[in-house]
Amino acid sequence: MSRKVIAHLFNSVNGVVESPDQWQFDQFGAEEGELMGASIGGVTDVIIGRKLWDEWSQYWPGNDDPFANFINPVRKHVVSSTLSGELDWNSVAIDGDPVDYVKALRDNGSDGGISVTGGIETVRGLFLGGAIDTLTLTTHPAVGVGRRLFDETVPITRLTLVDSTVTSLGNAVLTYSLRD
Repeated sequence: MSRKVIAHLFNSVNGVVESPDQWQFDQFGAEEGELMGASIGGVTDVIIGRKLWDEWSQYWPGNDDPFANFINPVRKHVVSSTLSGELDWNSVAIDGDPVDYVKALRDNGSDGGISVTGGIETVRGLFLGGAIDTLTLTTHPAVGVGRRLFDETVPITRLTLVDSTVTSLGNAVLTYSLRD
């Protein structure tokens, strides 16, 4: 039995996903928190890029909030060309091609979901490589400055909308899969 691999990013209306704390402003409320909680509920493994892993491994240990209570104990698989083997913070470096690794992890028959938390290149590469089953974008009614998930380097790619909702704060929560 195959496990589900998900990713969830925040983006602005112009597609920026970098540094959402700079443009989310007051657009993250209880509904958004509940949706985030539902998306990580049941997740037992997290795929994370090395740069984000470096930041988070310094920040989250010792914190006590709902996200820290999730991210600290969960098993983390780090996409890196510079790290190898077992790492601190309940982590392991991915050996070999990340797309193949995540597909094998998905198909290994274990219980629990897999969440790809970032960074931008990690989510982009795994989604376009077919290793992520669904990508949720919470689109905030703001214009951001920074890098986009799907920039000019990404060829035309067809998606299927599999779920959508709009929160009372005006965020469009859109979930996509790659179109066959």
